[in-house]
Amino acid sequence: MGLRSKLLWLACLSRFLFLMVGSEVHYYNFVLREKNFTRLCSTKSMLVVNDSFPGPVIRVHKGDTVFVNVHNEGYYGVTIHWHGVKQPRNPWSDGPEYITQCPIEPGTNFTYEVIFSTEEGTLWWHAHSNWTRSTVHGAIVIYPIEGTTTPYPTPDGEEIFILGSWYVGNINALVLEDLKTGASAPESDSYVINGQPGDFLPCSQDSTHRWVVDFGKTYLVRVINAAMNADLFFGIANHNITVVGMDGSYVKPIINDFIVISPGQTMNLLLTANRSLGHYYAVARQYDTDQSFFNGFDDTNATAVLMYNGNYTAPDVPLFPSNLPAYTDNNAAYKFIGRLRSLASKDYPANVPLNITTKMLITVSMNYLPCPNASCAGIDGNMIATSLSNMSFVNPSTDLLLAYYRNLSGIYSTDFPNWPESFFDFTADDLPLNTTIPTQGTRVKMLNYNEEVEITFQGTAVLKIPQNHPMHMHGYSFYVVGSGFGNFNNETDPKNFNLVDPPEVNTVEVPKNGWVTIRFKANNPGVWFWHCHFERHLDWGMNTVMIVKNGGTPETSIRPPPTYMPPCRPPSLAWPKDFNDSHEVKKVYERK
Repeated sequence: MGLRSKLLWLACLSRFLFLMVGSEVHYYNFVLREKNFTRLCSTKSMLVVNDSFPGPVIRVHKGDTVFVNVHNEGYYGVTIHWHGVKQPRNPWSDGPEYITQCPIEPGTNFTYEVIFSTEEGTLWWHAHSNWTRSTVHGAIVIYPIEGTTTPYPTPDGEEIFILGSWYVGNINALVLEDLKTGASAPESDSYVINGQPGDFLPCSQDSTHRWVVDFGKTYLVRVINAAMNADLFFGIANHNITVVGMDGSYVKPIINDFIVISPGQTMNLLLTANRSLGHYYAVARQYDTDQSFFNGFDDTNATAVLMYNGNYTAPDVPLFPSNLPAYTDNNAAYKFIGRLRSLASKDYPANVPLNITTKMLITVSMNYLPCPNASCAGIDGNMIATSLSNMSFVNPSTDLLLAYYRNLSGIYSTDFPNWPESFFDFTADDLPLNTTIPTQGTRVKMLNYNEEVEITFQGTAVLKIPQNHPMHMHGYSFYVVGSGFGNFNNETDPKNFNLVDPPEVNTVEVPKNGWVTIRFKANNPGVWFWHCHFERHLDWGMNTVMIVKNGGTPETSIRPPPTYMPPCRPPSLAWPKDFNDSHEVKKVYERK
């Protein structure tokens, strides 16, 4: 071993030992049970964690480990996913239902081991069983390692804004009915900020979330988009915000008066309270790109109120952010997204893979499945579907991780392709009929350990339904090296890739009628879910699984499974197909 190699090895060992010495172990108990909540003048029972909506905040330092014991006192099976946490070599605690585990059944519990590694900033946790995440979610705050600081001045305080969706009815029951009939999924009745619709919605004014600030102080604002099916604009009246982090990584500071944030994404913002003493609305509203398909969208404006401390006469009405973009302002959204860059500094380098061994082009499409005699409630009497490279994913009867680990046959196939079966003008207005009907199956992509991978997600206009798609990758973050509109050109577009300071994220927006290219190194062995974070698109099949094989040593291989994993039932029992509300599910389990 040469001197340079020895020095590099010693530096890595010192860093590893520093992380090990500085890391801590935390313990949380999550109790899932039904509780009544009233919003929009209506009361309903819904599943939440520790009786709160949103659920509890997990606070850790970089490199810590958390054990979360989840007790399911609800009426149906559920799992929890730690969104954006890489879980090195530990897919057993990643959480997506029927991918890495089976549901935690009512009356049982399961302990997750959540291993933090390189993440720093804000992430979140949520249920990964059907639409239960609409009420089961919460923030994860990751502070720097003890004794280190952030790359920006330490703020005077912080605030968390979780942007979510509210449904007046029992959303799981409504979605099940739509899946049976092939119809579109329900639109939310309002958006919420920290569980509250805000001043503009009925019966909501007294419960609007309020945030009190002191003049002259700077605050870190952690924003999480937990909405089910919507990109959101977010801004605070008369206040500029500085974006400093995204998806558990730092970014070059961006000063703006709003952000656009996709479902699954998180952003860290700095806000200096330097305006006239008063009240100011923080507002979240939908950024909508699918007007051609759905009859409408949730056009509510969810609000919270920023209030200054001090002696002044409170205004009758807080100021509204006049520069917040309109619902369909594509230019504003894309201009903001195009400014995102990683910090790419000495302390926070951008390790963009340069020696690509696997290239993939994956088309992202809306589709339909034919129904006999046009008997379904979807497009032209058919059943709505979605696909990646014209393949619509089907959940297996047992979890894929267990099947892979035990080398069980017949559960999945390894033939997810690197390229679409056929090439055409993906964004044309009139596409051939053979692009509308996908194949169905449980197909996965196999990768060797340490492969350097480049994936281009190509949006399509199949069925004349082009729209954005927020694609989320479990077990990894990745670099967004390029994006554009129209069809990806493999000859010219790579010449404009940003290989210097691309943003590092875990969820990326595929633009409407456009493409986005990402890169990552496959150095985390395991079974990892890839899916659109619009819940309706996930349900309809816009998913696949990436299996990263073990390396050549125990340290580069999947850890052994824990002593207990939730046992598997057929998927229909994990999410019963014939209930009208959760109390009916309770009766089913009581009879067993």
